[in-house]
Amino acid sequence: MGSPDIDSRDRTDYHQISVLLYQESEIADPLSEVISLLQPQAPFSKLAEASGPFRVRRDDLQQAFYSLLLAGRVRLETDGQPPLDLHAGDFVFLPAVTSFTVSSLDPPPPPGMRSWPVQGPDGVFRLGPPDAAPQVQQLVGHCTFAGPDAGLLIPLLPDVTVVRGEDRLSTLAGLLRDEARANRPARDVVVEHLLQVLLIETFRSGTTTGATRGLLRGLDDPRIAPALRAIHDAPGRDWTITDLASVAGLSRSAFFTRFSRIVGGSPMRYLKDWRMTLARHMLRSGKHDKAEISERIGYGSASAFSTAFTRHVGLSPSRYAKQAIAAE
Repeated sequence: MGSPDIDSRDRTDYHQISVLLYQESEIADPLSEVISLLQPQAPFSKLAEASGPFRVRRDDLQQAFYSLLLAGRVRLETDGQPPLDLHAGDFVFLPAVTSFTVSSLDPPPPPGMRSWPVQGPDGVFRLGPPDAAPQVQQLVGHCTFAGPDAGLLIPLLPDVTVVRGEDRLSTLAGLLRDEARANRPARDVVVEHLLQVLLIETFRSGTTTGATRGLLRGLDDPRIAPALRAIHDAPGRDWTITDLASVAGLSRSAFFTRFSRIVGGSPMRYLKDWRMTLARHMLRSGKHDKAEISERIGYGSASAFSTAFTRHVGLSPSRYAKQAIAAE
């Protein structure tokens, strides 16, 4: 018997359950929570092959980009970042990119060359003579983030993440490509969660380049990581800088300086932004009143929460909830 179709409300409920698991678990996983709230989706994935020199330039993107190099070597250039040479088995992910250039390394393209891939009847995009043996083969994809708070969460991720020679990523990327092209029940849900696993594996296994401030660098720091996990594990606790510094094993001033430098903002700013992200999520669900949300995210009363939320978001909780539910 085939699996039943899962509609958008079922998907929304799944996210509400997964994001609120911090209330049931002993230790929260900040990275998993952020990726779950981002709600990644995969609108496009393709297999590309090339022979001979080439240079492909894209200037029309407003999406995340990932590439798994299956064979050969290429150079990836993105605006504001140093060139990145990729080899077979390398996986690269850029959460926010508007333009990039991919070019051959064996041989390099002549100056001024620009190439355009052509899609074949088998769905594969090709560069160079169609009957030539491919020297480069890569799985390329774009993904979007459907979460309403994506604009706040994407800056917590590194600009560029590279994973070299990780077989699990190859398997996940292949499954993602096959599922995205299929027309099976619950395809969107499967694709979304394959993407979540792919992103988690990427950030767990990879090295970051470019701007490295953000959540991932914080979770790699032996002092800052315990404080971040404490915030996510108990967002409703009445945290102070002194409390979090104690968790980190640092003095108050040393913790403040280190957290701000590594994560990209002050500890209390991070705490407030995360609380408001959770509040927006719970308000959009329509299942929680102001008093319950206030208690869960650490405000002493519904009125105190309402004042803080209005100042942070620009709308009262009630108005925000009405607009969000009406927009679904």
